[in-house]
Amino acid sequence: MNSAYAAYRQTAIQTASPDKLIIMLYDGLILALERAKTAIATKDAAGAHQQLLKAQSILSEGLRAPLDMRYEVSKSLAALYDYWHRRLVEANIQKDAAPIDEVLVYVRDFRDTWVQVAEKARQEQAAAAPQGLSSGEALRHE
Repeated sequence: MNSAYAAYRQTAIQTASPDKLIIMLYDGLILALERAKTAIATKDAAGAHQQLLKAQSILSEGLRAPLDMRYEVSKSLAALYDYWHRRLVEANIQKDAAPIDEVLVYVRDFRDTWVQVAEKARQEQAAAAPQGLSSGEALRHE
């Protein structure tokens, strides 16, 4: 059953739109941070360490690495992601939930913003499609 879930998850990742992938990364980051907080609260240092490393990996490899540094917004996001990463390293060293709470506020806000942007883009795409055709059919007819 675990291999079936892994296959499903891999397929979901491979077929997701770019905006959905970003939302999935933020969801994974939130989950890892929540689990790290729980591990810290229950004095599970190894569990906290594992979850904080996972969160740091999502930040550096999933969110920061693909940024195109030719754009100023990418440079700003990279600096922000670096700051979050440093705060999570501090949380891991000190086994302190306060830096995690700080990062979670921002991560949740960014995730919610991406959800809104993705929904608005879908609505605009649907509005631009010719009447009676789905957005996929409209693209094929252009």
